[in-house]
Amino acid sequence: MTELKTLNINEPILLRIGELADSLGIQAFVVGGYVRDLLLGTVSKDIDVMVIGDPIAFSHEVERKLGATGLVIFEKFRTAQMTVQSLADANATGSTLVKLEIVGARRESYDASSRKPQVEEATLEEDLSRRDFTMNAMAVSINQDESRSGGYAFGELVDPFDGEQALSQKIIETPLEPQDTFSEDPLRILRAIRFACRFEFSISNRVRKAIVKMSERLRIVSQERITDEFMKVLSAAHPSVGLKLMQDTGVMKIVFPEISDLPGVDQRQDHHHKDVFLHTLSVVDNLARSSDNVWLRFTGLVHDIAKPETKKFVEGVGWTFHGHDEIGARWMKKIFQRMRQPMDKLPYVEKLIRLHLRPMSLAVEGVTDSAVRRLLFEAGEDFEDLMRLCRADITSKNKDLIAEYSRNYELVELRAKVVEGKDRIRNWKPPINGDEIMEMFGIKPGREVGVLKKAVESAVLDGLIPNDHDAAVDYLKSNQSKLLSGK
Repeated sequence: MTELKTLNINEPILLRIGELADSLGIQAFVVGGYVRDLLLGTVSKDIDVMVIGDPIAFSHEVERKLGATGLVIFEKFRTAQMTVQSLADANATGSTLVKLEIVGARRESYDASSRKPQVEEATLEEDLSRRDFTMNAMAVSINQDESRSGGYAFGELVDPFDGEQALSQKIIETPLEPQDTFSEDPLRILRAIRFACRFEFSISNRVRKAIVKMSERLRIVSQERITDEFMKVLSAAHPSVGLKLMQDTGVMKIVFPEISDLPGVDQRQDHHHKDVFLHTLSVVDNLARSSDNVWLRFTGLVHDIAKPETKKFVEGVGWTFHGHDEIGARWMKKIFQRMRQPMDKLPYVEKLIRLHLRPMSLAVEGVTDSAVRRLLFEAGEDFEDLMRLCRADITSKNKDLIAEYSRNYELVELRAKVVEGKDRIRNWKPPINGDEIMEMFGIKPGREVGVLKKAVESAVLDGLIPNDHDAAVDYLKSNQSKLLSGK
């Protein structure tokens, strides 16, 4: 056990809660992530307070005294949650809102087939022992009256499992045996990886071995919780740290089996292809440097997902992956459904996977206005993200190749600016709709209407007619028979 030390607690909310705890004769501590972040020199907007006593009654008092909103009680788990306006800027416009959780000191027991705990009242040290990692198993007394605090001075750090030492050594460690920790709550396996990724810490050998051994326990955790942790890994500054840990420990095959199938390099004659998994990690990290958009990072993760499925060796050519863009896009719906991802993000991911090869092929074949119009039309408002993905996809160590690819993308982007400025094609809608076509030619809904609408779209994109209603009408009237006959 490390020697007790005193931390500077100056958060007004905690000072008020400490005063309230004194007046009610209750021991109160700030615990968990807030203490960890305080020791790391960062500020947390989430505050967890643990009390020795009745947390529900105390929560109602905190709500009343601090003017909290959105109080939610979880009586079975001896927990309450609420939102409090930061007292440091109570009169400021747009002041900071703090998420406050109040819990009673507790111990938990689990059934082997579930991660829902049975909760009992406990001591301070028992409560800290059941927490996930030592860096989160620290508490600081916020009672200002030492006679009410069980002998702890205000601001005194309670660290029975050497969490501060783990922080200084940048290591993920568990308070108890890691197999017990993960068996009780298997989601902690992913949390260990997520924290290692977020803080760029290492995982202790015993914890890593337990992750490998216990990874199958993740199958009892709800998909929503797993996906939430996974997306937090993707949100880190260097997602590759967590993704590689997931792969190396066998967790990836449970969380995202298609990604776990990416590693490997095959060689035939003098032809080899680079490891798709390692390439993908580089793409995701490249995107993390250029964008905070987690869905763009997710797209980077899955953009080559169908390469193992489409891999083929062609004599005289080498390895090919024809159609991996289209097949990968088609896989996304089932993957989104399985992972419980928000379906409104699906079209964005599908679109960028389908288009990620287009800018390069366009540059190689010739940057024509009609080709750029089509690319802008299909990419729409996501054109910039598409180009970020394309640039992130350059992971070669050949400087000449990097320069060549970069020049090609610059050509596409420059031409796109010119075409967009002239034609305003992004988010464009054809100048004539189906109702007008039916009325114009006296036809009913059906194949013919779709053919004529598509013909107008193609004519505008190919530069045959201007993006103009009257021009579209003239074009259809002059070419109706030819367009419908397909000649």
